Amino acid sequence: MAVGGLLLAAGAGRRYGMPKALAQVPGDGELMVQHALRTLRDGQCDPVVVVLGAGAGRAPALPGALVVVNKEWRTGMGSSLRAGLAALPPQVDAVVVLLVDTPGITAEAVRRVGAGAKPDTLRVATYGGDGGHPVLLGREHWAGAAELAVGDVGARPYLARHDVETVPCDDVADGTDLDVPRA
Repeated sequence: MAVGGLLLAAGAGRRYGMPKALAQVPGDGELMVQHALRTLRDGQCDPVVVVLGAGAGRAPALPGALVVVNKEWRTGMGSSLRAGLAALPPQVDAVVVLLVDTPGITAEAVRRVGAGAKPDTLRVATYGGDGGHPVLLGREHWAGAAELAVGDVGARPYLARHDVETVPCDDVADGTDLDVPRA
């Protein structure tokens, strides 16, 4: 089965003060979009679609990624999820979805969530028992997830209506999202 990656990196980062895709990973210096792309690639996702929006014109080159610019990024994450799912090639059976503002997610967490995925698989990484990212959507779920991805929510409403496998990732990743810059 072919497992792709989908990086949602289109937001303006209003609370962060700039598009998070263009912010540096704290303590690292690498841009968050580059870090997250590498995490998906190292996590054995191929191909990887990166959805940009705010700041897309200032984004660095992203070798090895299919870059999609979401012109509707202002409407929220839902439009980015829809744009990214639509851009995935037909040979992809499932996709690991990652948010750009989760630099503590590791390639091992991506591999765990994506392992043995099939077109009917739905999975979510957990931290302390709570769901987080990455999320895996099998192809059979893309249309339904896209339909419910409205405004500033992605697949959450769809996942809430279905039986979802959970994959504990506490021991290999930190699922914290960065809503504001770290001091």
